[in-house]
Amino acid sequence: MYITDWIDARMVPLEAGAFHLDDYVEYIQEFIRHIGAKDLHVISVCQPTVPVLAAISLMVSTGENTPRTITMMGGPIDVHRSPTSVNSLANEHSYEWFENNVIYTVPANYPGVGRKVYPGFLQYAGFVAMNPERHLTAHWDFYQNLLRGDDEDAEQHRRFYDEYNAVLDMAAEYYLETIRIVFQEFRLAEGTWDVNGERVRPQDIKHTALFTIEGELDDISDSGQTRIAHDLCTGIAKKDKRHFTAEKAGHYGIFSRRRWRTMVYPQLREFIPEHDKTPKTEVVPA
Repeated sequence: MYITDWIDARMVPLEAGAFHLDDYVEYIQEFIRHIGAKDLHVISVCQPTVPVLAAISLMVSTGENTPRTITMMGGPIDVHRSPTSVNSLANEHSYEWFENNVIYTVPANYPGVGRKVYPGFLQYAGFVAMNPERHLTAHWDFYQNLLRGDDEDAEQHRRFYDEYNAVLDMAAEYYLETIRIVFQEFRLAEGTWDVNGERVRPQDIKHTALFTIEGELDDISDSGQTRIAHDLCTGIAKKDKRHFTAEKAGHYGIFSRRRWRTMVYPQLREFIPEHDKTPKTEVVPA
């Protein structure tokens, strides 16, 4: 198992250069080539679903082999579908508004001094503001668990919020391009996205099985936004497609804690082996 992770943008020296959405797509392609597509299964959670689908689409279009399966969980493939408050925010304000109001410069006490970023504290404030009552209740319950000596439930609370609170600064160019390309211009869903001059064509994918997962109560990527990938990937046979909606699961519930363990993971555990030993036809350049 390989896990890709971010480097906090405020820790990256300015001389290392910019990080664009196109760079993200290229990194995913590099990861796939390095590991080897032959026996690879790719799982993308939330925002990586868009560049992952683009990366695999472009690899097919240029004649490269692709992973056996791709799983996309709670991602904004097409935010036309059931728009959430996150989607509405992106469409109620212009690109210039985001550039002028949520982008800040890394201060002198970090290695990335001078770099433009979308700060983690703004992301965190936005997450909390979406469900303040839920977070207040969770912390009150945590306090009550401590008073009762319920160490197990208290520890579960700590583990969740240790992860939930770990929000990084994001490179400004990547953030702003994602706002424009994914949330304002819908380029992936509309079939108008070019990465380094090459058109992203999900319909070219034929030999990679597709699994989409959504949460019934997801208020970040709502119902249908990820599932639409099945309509875009018309080249994949119906038998190689699967969708699962996790009942009563919010955005974080589909990849963490109890609903992940009891509802979502068993689905993945079943899906991946189904496509692990089936011979895949080599992709031949047109």
